[in-house]
Amino acid sequence: MPVSDATAKWVEELFAKSIVPTLVDYIKIPNKSPMFDPEWRKTGHMDRAVALFAGWAKQQLPEGATLEVVQLGERTPVIFMDIPATGGRTGDTVMLYGHLDKQPEMAGWREGLGPWTPVIEGDKLYGRGGADDGYAIFASLTAINAMRKDKLPHARCVVLIEACEESGSYDLPAYIDHLSSRIGDLSLVVCLDSGCANYDQLWSTTSLRGLVIGNLEVSLLTEGVHSGDGTGVVAASERVARMLLDRLEDSHTGKMKLDALATQIPKQRIMQAERTAQVIGNEVWDKFPLQPGVSAVAKDNIELILNRTWRPGLAITGADGWPPIGNAGNVLRPYTKLKLSIRIPPRVDPKAAAKVVKDTLEKDPPYGAKVSFTEIGANAGWDAPEMAPWLDEALSKASQRHFGKPAMYMGEGGTIPFMYMLGEKFPKAQFCITGVLGPGSNAHGPNEFLHIPTARRLTLCVADVLATHAQQ
Repeated sequence: MPVSDATAKWVEELFAKSIVPTLVDYIKIPNKSPMFDPEWRKTGHMDRAVALFAGWAKQQLPEGATLEVVQLGERTPVIFMDIPATGGRTGDTVMLYGHLDKQPEMAGWREGLGPWTPVIEGDKLYGRGGADDGYAIFASLTAINAMRKDKLPHARCVVLIEACEESGSYDLPAYIDHLSSRIGDLSLVVCLDSGCANYDQLWSTTSLRGLVIGNLEVSLLTEGVHSGDGTGVVAASERVARMLLDRLEDSHTGKMKLDALATQIPKQRIMQAERTAQVIGNEVWDKFPLQPGVSAVAKDNIELILNRTWRPGLAITGADGWPPIGNAGNVLRPYTKLKLSIRIPPRVDPKAAAKVVKDTLEKDPPYGAKVSFTEIGANAGWDAPEMAPWLDEALSKASQRHFGKPAMYMGEGGTIPFMYMLGEKFPKAQFCITGVLGPGSNAHGPNEFLHIPTARRLTLCVADVLATHAQQ
């Protein structure tokens, strides 16, 4: 049974009067993930974000529920809520998941906007972290309270909000172990940290890519030398770096060359890509802020969808060793350092992939250059288990009710390490992975925004799914 129209109206009012204003305060906090703010303990931004979220949640806790901020030693904290069942299904638990740490500022915000400057324009709340994914704690708790307002039964729920997801969730395994007895046996996981291909219907994520990151450093000189003296005698470090990257990627096509980074794409995921292409068409590529005249890497939208969900890809996300152009003398630089981000498909072993990348880059360096691939991180992708008929039906009905269109399914190109972790630990659990990161929302980049109506409708969909789950 879905939530009532009266309760849907209550959710709309709660978003307007309480949730959005609290998200505005949250966006103002530069709570960068530990990878980007090693001094997070001293700056106190994370403590402020946790206090803001926990304070709001305590005012909204259902009867019988508890909330605790758990912190193990020097690790980043988690917010853990335990909400007792109200009837229906008993003996197992639903987990609702989100995070409150943020990506760094990124350049390119348009005039009047900024990462820590919340701005509401129409249906959009601009600023870092609102969509990725500060709204999750509000949606989770509000969905449960919506059911309780309508006296709909729900299973026991735990809400877990972590604080280092953008750094690879390296603290999370310790908390899952620490809280294991309190978490219990999970039958359903609801994750609100994913994307949607449009704002017109409910999108459920069926797969996530993994990630191998690391720093490639190439050095041929102990110090810089006059370029007129050294060029043509000593190889430039950036040219050697290019040669090494050519071992990983065909620069003409973007195709990764290492077989260890690829996998066979399941037929079901190809069919989902075909259906998604029919629904969103060119939006798979024209949602991006392309320069005039720029085209996508392929003309077939199905291939583009598969590229971003089930094929490996390389991006260089940072560099050291170059002076600013205004201060760039005629010098052959001593070293080039690049941060590599390599997306790997689901079903690829991330540790094995990282080893192959390291061995490939460091073996037999050109000209005897000093080459290293270090500070390596590796996270597994995730491929959803077969969806139970009840969940498929619940998602379909919820989307029709609150969006007016059918539910859709697709893979995502990003990484949520928590999903693989839970999939391994709870192999019988069902997964509802969804989110509000749609066209233009630009998580991790400039001009990130939360589409408020989608967050509100998604909250109602979660309530309906939890209500259906309780009846199974």
